[in-house]
Amino acid sequence: MLNFQYKGIAAGKYVEGEIEALNNTEAAHKLKEQKVIITKLIQAKKKKKVEKKKKGSSFSFGTGVKTKEILIFCKQFSTMLRAGLPVLNTLNMLYDQTTAPGMKKIIATIRKDLESGNPLSKCFEKHPKVFDTVVVNLIKAGEASGKLDTFLQRIVTSLEKREKIKSQIKSALFYPGVLFTVAVLVSVFMLIKVVPVFVKMYDGMGVEIPGPTAAIMGASDFMRSPSGGGLMFLLIFISIMVFRYLVQKNYGVRKAWHQFTFKIPVFGNLIKKSVLARVSLVLGNLSSAGVDLIESIDIAKSVSKNTVVVESLENIKKGVFSGETLTKLFAKEKVFPPTFSQLISVGEQTGSLDEMFGSVAKYYEEEFDTAVANLASLIEPIMIVFMGITIGGLMIAMYAPIFNVGAIIG
Repeated sequence: MLNFQYKGIAAGKYVEGEIEALNNTEAAHKLKEQKVIITKLIQAKKKKKVEKKKKGSSFSFGTGVKTKEILIFCKQFSTMLRAGLPVLNTLNMLYDQTTAPGMKKIIATIRKDLESGNPLSKCFEKHPKVFDTVVVNLIKAGEASGKLDTFLQRIVTSLEKREKIKSQIKSALFYPGVLFTVAVLVSVFMLIKVVPVFVKMYDGMGVEIPGPTAAIMGASDFMRSPSGGGLMFLLIFISIMVFRYLVQKNYGVRKAWHQFTFKIPVFGNLIKKSVLARVSLVLGNLSSAGVDLIESIDIAKSVSKNTVVVESLENIKKGVFSGETLTKLFAKEKVFPPTFSQLISVGEQTGSLDEMFGSVAKYYEEEFDTAVANLASLIEPIMIVFMGITIGGLMIAMYAPIFNVGAIIG
């Protein structure tokens, strides 16, 4: 038997001590039975060994593999294991069935590493751009518990929910994006082709041009001149590219942009709920897999692309080290609504934090679905009004001099 030192939270209070177990996994299960939420678990009198990724052994295909392909692979893997097939036989069958070149190469590499005696989790870990740390840790938990098919199914569920959220966001943005693009293209066409016809007509009539009409005529002249419209589109393109570069490379700009995305009317609430659902789903999956709280928070940070959320999770992690309860720590961070911390409080008091994170994820998924449905019902009339004002406004402004002449004659 080995001694393990632990730190954690039980009944909402910070606890620490030692426990005897055959290995780290057994120690984690014993503590879970005692309803202790683990924040740190190490073998007594030994430094925690931090594994470094081997350089040169990582073989990643990055953008060569689509999420849908990973999802299909994990789903088939789980189904075959549940049917009682050995892991190596399953990989051989999946290799023969897979047609996607990138995924086929990864399966071949995993199979080769597995035949060399590596654990399955290590084989997956060599492809960090395809299988993130959440997937790797769930496979580790499956290996340790002997329930690999169950944890693979959790990976499938997680990937399906992630893809559902992405798909819903794309669907919500697609229709208004198309209408906005059409409105811009029609406006540009009118400025370049239609407005000059009115300009010639009004020059021959010698009528007084109202201010809005004169402004549109000026915009038309600008758009048609090589140094005007062409330069404007070039500047817009350069500005977009510079902005994207700054968001990727400059932390301050990236944080400001991520803060702004949460405040965008209508869409900000949608984005925030999708992020909260993703974070709580990751924390719930890792907690149920026996991953300690600190490591779970670190992994949630690594898979979250929002700087505001990453900073908040880092603050929560520091607070856990100082002995504060999760409820108070989540309540301090403005990005997490009061509902989030209230639900976490229940899990903290009962010692079933993994289940409560799952409940939080489900809650925000349902909130997200409702927000998408509401957006779909609102966005169509809003965009129709926008197009009407944009195109109708242009036409009214161009016909205004004729209306004025008619009024004078009348």
